[in-house]
Amino acid sequence: MTPSLHSASPSPSRAPRPRALLGLAGIAVVACAVLAYIGPGSFAQGSKAGKGGGAAAAVPVTVATVAQQNVPFRLQAIGNVEPFSTVALKARVDGQIVEVNFKEGQEVRQGSVLFKIDPRPYEATLRQVEATHARDVAQRDQARSQERRYQELLQKNFVSKEAYAQIRTNADSAEAVAQASKAALDNARLNLEYCTIRSPIDAFTGKIQIAKGNLVKANDSTALVVLNQVHPIYVNFAVPEQQLGAIRNYMARGPIVVEAAPPSTDKAAASGRLVFVDNAVDQTTGTIKLRATFLNKDNALWPGQFVNVTVSSTIKRTRSWCRPRRFRPGPTASTCSWSSRT
Repeated sequence: MTPSLHSASPSPSRAPRPRALLGLAGIAVVACAVLAYIGPGSFAQGSKAGKGGGAAAAVPVTVATVAQQNVPFRLQAIGNVEPFSTVALKARVDGQIVEVNFKEGQEVRQGSVLFKIDPRPYEATLRQVEATHARDVAQRDQARSQERRYQELLQKNFVSKEAYAQIRTNADSAEAVAQASKAALDNARLNLEYCTIRSPIDAFTGKIQIAKGNLVKANDSTALVVLNQVHPIYVNFAVPEQQLGAIRNYMARGPIVVEAAPPSTDKAAASGRLVFVDNAVDQTTGTIKLRATFLNKDNALWPGQFVNVTVSSTIKRTRSWCRPRRFRPGPTASTCSWSSRT
């Protein structure tokens, strides 16, 4: 029996099955790629939004307090150290120097005896003037006593007015002579006192210009020694005139701190305060001269020294705070406007 041709050929419904499987596999790969790109978080957020009735998710907002800081003011310059006071010590009487009671560069106190001029001539003059004054006082007293007696006699008409007037004139003359001798006595005592030369200030001594044994004259052009007071001490410096307005504003608000330190030192800078602003700008340099004072207890600053100067101050600001007024989330960023109050 001959087999039928229809039983050997494939069925039309089974022919396209491998092609359909390939298509499904491609769709699955694309779906996995999309899921990997989007991420599972989007589905979680979508489900939460759906549960909340479509409202946007709540975003936490942190309210911060903002305090304004002090506004610093700072300038730097090169300064020069100047003594608080300088005294060129000179003799006030003529004579020979018989004592020098200090060493060069020594620190001395106010009232310390530095030099002595031979006092013997002035002691002799003082004794002479004292004797003269004593004589004049005695003559004055006698003349006044005689005047009183003549006044009593005049009241009794025992003497004439002319005689009384002469006695009174003699008494007035004796009074004037006594006053003149008293002035001479004071001057003699003063000259003797000037033989002892004392330090008028607390200071450091310089080089001795006139040594022991030399003759000196009153108010000679050459000083015996120069004294420099360094406690406290000044530092002079200059800044550009453009800074004048800021400096004056800061001085009106409070003291301006000035620090000074020699260029080659490891010590901390000395701290002082600004005490002087010049009354005119130097038109040649376009700068304004300033001066600061320092206690200088450790002698870190020395007259004539150049130092690095730093001027600093601050303006205190009031405290401020701010809070959010509205918050609007966006697709890529969020915006927030703030209100502030001081």
